[in-house]
Amino acid sequence: MDVRLLLLGLASGWAWQSSLAHGVEAGGLLADSQLDLDLRHYYAYQHTQRSTYLGIQKPGRLQPTRVRETWVQSAMLGWRSGYTAGVVGFGLDASVFGAANLERGHGKVANGADRVLVDSAGDALSTWSRLAVADVKVRLRDTELKVGRVMTENPILRYKDNRALPSSFQGVALYSQEVEGVSLQAGSFQRAIPRTGTGSERLTTTFGNRQYSGERISYLGGQLKLAQGAQMSLYASRFEDMWQQTYLGVGQQVGDRATLALKTAFNYYHTEDQGAQHLGYIDNDAYSLALGVAHQAHSLTLAWQQIFGDEYFDYVWESTGNYMANSLYSDYNGPNEKSWQVRYDLDFAPLGVPGLSMSLWHAKGWSIDGSHYRGDRKGRNTGYNVRGLDNASHAENGLMLAYVAQSGWLERSVFRTIVYNHRAEGGQVDGSYDEVRLVINVPVKIF
Repeated sequence: MDVRLLLLGLASGWAWQSSLAHGVEAGGLLADSQLDLDLRHYYAYQHTQRSTYLGIQKPGRLQPTRVRETWVQSAMLGWRSGYTAGVVGFGLDASVFGAANLERGHGKVANGADRVLVDSAGDALSTWSRLAVADVKVRLRDTELKVGRVMTENPILRYKDNRALPSSFQGVALYSQEVEGVSLQAGSFQRAIPRTGTGSERLTTTFGNRQYSGERISYLGGQLKLAQGAQMSLYASRFEDMWQQTYLGVGQQVGDRATLALKTAFNYYHTEDQGAQHLGYIDNDAYSLALGVAHQAHSLTLAWQQIFGDEYFDYVWESTGNYMANSLYSDYNGPNEKSWQVRYDLDFAPLGVPGLSMSLWHAKGWSIDGSHYRGDRKGRNTGYNVRGLDNASHAENGLMLAYVAQSGWLERSVFRTIVYNHRAEGGQVDGSYDEVRLVINVPVKIF
């Protein structure tokens, strides 16, 4: 029997018996439940530069264009139950996401389903919806098991939320905090629920040949809090027949930003081919080091990142399983790439405007070289199309203004504007763009 059906049956039966014997509130399944609605308004205007073009779908061809406009209103309705009474508690989570395209011009939604859902002719659908989260959960003390559709968040598999709706994943997730200062996670997932889709899809790679997929991705790891504001994270994972990957993160925060606070963050990933090697041979090391200093309203961060390997540092599509310091508009993860970033953040609260913040950054990557790629030797698949990259480079500038409403009927609502430009040389994958985004999130607590 499928374990998900078994757990669903047990949870339903337990909840029914508990409500009969003790009343609904005694079990806590409904009494401790929450129903929330998140309304999101998403607008983006993008203009390409240099040799970068988008495509408008025409009969039998793509018509090049420089402009793409995205305007979507979305709603995310989520219910989280409490747990039934007893040593082992059972519960349910469910979220329904829906979106309406406010801009449906055929030419405006260039490149199709990259940002909005389109039909086979490239026309934007007026609305779309899906079951985004749907899991049975079991709790024993401070350990929780979820089976179904879950929004995971860890250095290997983290849901992606840079569009009108976020992604999620289908499988099994385990969370444990039985020991103070130690947080553990384990999981195994078979399908992705995409940001601009209505169902689920196979697990593929973000930068590799998406013709190939892995049966599942599994991971085990956790975070350990150490003395004097230090912490360490360690994860191991396997993307079946694609790669296996390990992650190490070490960070520390010391001091008080009222006077002076210092922050360091080191992140490292090692990736190598696994099983049937659907993406060919892989041998890749990626690391980043970020140093930050903060004083009252101001903070400054400097970061260095480097890739060792003749392929991209990669992660699962529809995920942001990338905790590297220079993961911005671009990931700065090309073969053998070096990059640096300088970032300035301003918190207006000490200046008398609580809730208002600003971020300003510049990043540059260079020495992108895939000309020595040999991942397809001995008849293996060509997993990464990088041989044409020889000393490619790119750079970006970004500005973000955000405000969190402090009171009133819009309390906790977030208003965010992002303006950035990115310029690529030598075939760097992210191209040359100017873009402005406006994103408004309004949370509504129903009960």
